[in-house]
Amino acid sequence: MFDIYMTRLHELTVVLYALCVLLYFIDFLHNNRKANRVAFWLLAFVWILQTVFLFLYMKNTGRFPVLTIFEGLYFYAWVLITLSLGINRLLRVDFIVFFTNVLGFVIMAIHTFAPVQYESEVMAQQLVSELLLIHITVAILSYGAFSLSFVFSLLYLIQYDLLKRKKWGSRLLRIADLSKLEHMSYVLNVIGVPMLIISLILGTQWAYIKVPDMHWYDAKVIGSFIVLGVYSVYLYVRVARGFSGKSLALWNLASFLIVLINFFLFGRLSSFHFWSS
Repeated sequence: MFDIYMTRLHELTVVLYALCVLLYFIDFLHNNRKANRVAFWLLAFVWILQTVFLFLYMKNTGRFPVLTIFEGLYFYAWVLITLSLGINRLLRVDFIVFFTNVLGFVIMAIHTFAPVQYESEVMAQQLVSELLLIHITVAILSYGAFSLSFVFSLLYLIQYDLLKRKKWGSRLLRIADLSKLEHMSYVLNVIGVPMLIISLILGTQWAYIKVPDMHWYDAKVIGSFIVLGVYSVYLYVRVARGFSGKSLALWNLASFLIVLINFFLFGRLSSFHFWSS
């Protein structure tokens, strides 16, 4: 029973860490100090949990946890979180903080969901199933964010057309102004992109465990990275290049079309998606 509780606490730290990555991504794009503060304290809580786990493990084994690869991974994740907290507090280099935490999340996810570290085969299989569940849930949530972003961009184009043709009326008044529609579309993509990154990290680990002969040129794998690429381009041209308006809305609509193709078409062509055991 104690092992089950400890496993659940490890899973909780992964979920909290994923939320930290999302908040640090928002801060990375916008220098949002509020998001940075929340992410910092969440990460501090994760660090406290990891430190407690580390000392408990050392007490049980009577040695420093670096003699096996899985012990090393856990200590490595702890070091990355410690460095991230220090950099965030002392140097405030957002670029380094964000990518350090992405790497830390990858290491923590690998350690938490690696089945070979569990003596019980049932528990190991349960962890792998839960890894798949989290991967699918986060992926669908990211697609949900992209879907709402698509709706806002579509409304933007409708409003833009009505204003251009000077079609004044109740329909125009019921749609929000252009700046608000564009902003909401952008915010939803800011949320969706890091969630998709997290989902791809977890999905890659699940595939490595359950589908060792998986081909990286699988249709769904390629499609997922294309989706990440087109939305990353959207964020880049919006933030770094200052693009806005109709052209950005059209890019967002085209990006969502790729999401639909990836979800419905590439999923059918994939050799391993939509089945598990």
